Amino acid sequence: MTHERVLLIATATVLATGVLWGLYWLPVRAMVDRGMPGGWGTVLATCAAVMVTALPALRRWSEIRSAGWPTLAALLVGGAGFTLYSVGLVYSRVAIIILLFFLTPVWSVLLGRLLMGWRVPVLRMVAIGVGLLGLLVMLGAEGELPLPRGAGEWMALVAGMLWALGTTGIRAKSTLGPMPATFIFAIGAALTACAVAPGFEPWPDTGASLPLLLIALFTGALWWGVSLAALMWAALRLDPARVGILMQTEVLVGALSAALLAGEHLAPLEILGGALVVVAGLLEVLPIRRKAPLRGSGSSAAEPSGPPRP
Repeated sequence: MTHERVLLIATATVLATGVLWGLYWLPVRAMVDRGMPGGWGTVLATCAAVMVTALPALRRWSEIRSAGWPTLAALLVGGAGFTLYSVGLVYSRVAIIILLFFLTPVWSVLLGRLLMGWRVPVLRMVAIGVGLLGLLVMLGAEGELPLPRGAGEWMALVAGMLWALGTTGIRAKSTLGPMPATFIFAIGAALTACAVAPGFEPWPDTGASLPLLLIALFTGALWWGVSLAALMWAALRLDPARVGILMQTEVLVGALSAALLAGEHLAPLEILGGALVVVAGLLEVLPIRRKAPLRGSGSSAAEPSGPPRP
């Protein structure tokens, strides 16, 4: 297979992943509608993901064992962030949850600087400012203090921070292949879901019906299993800027699908704040241009500001 064809497949994979996760709220809400309240649907889906990814991942157990605790911890934290995002979709509007989660680039830049000592170019600082401004505008759209309202929005905000912390560690330390990484990620997600769900709703007296279990299995296999493993494969083969831009489709698809299918609409100021959050994400992934070195100097024309993204 030619390099160009690999790039085309990887690009299509990231684009499809963004679209798919923009629709993730549909199975989450479907499980609630079928009698699985709060975060219990996420418990079922993430446990299904662990089961689906276990066999192919454990075949590479030596790779997992040699990965080192920083890599495993980063993946577990990333899975925890995705669980809070998933549960947040039950308790608040879809578009707001997605936009709060997509503040991840702001937290990633700050964590990269504070924890890893990575240099922060001016464009990244602008991204932080634009993202935080968008957050303030979006949360203060109704004339109240610009703070998250309700458990769903708080979980989405914390989810973005955890995902940023996880990806910072993954970028710096991970050497795992897509399937073992997805397996560890799913374990972190399932453990967090089991810890969070009982704090909001009790396990339903009726238990889980067969249709509900099938939805959970499908969700865990497709979203938490196949799509994340495919994304990790594709992200290793693409420029980080392209990955970040293509994943912005999740915001668009999530907001439009929630408006069309669930009747959820954003106020004008919320739209403005959300647009600023998206712009911040785009600014964070734009390549930083530098002067080319003198010919024969032996140095690279573009010095990275930190380790490459997975």
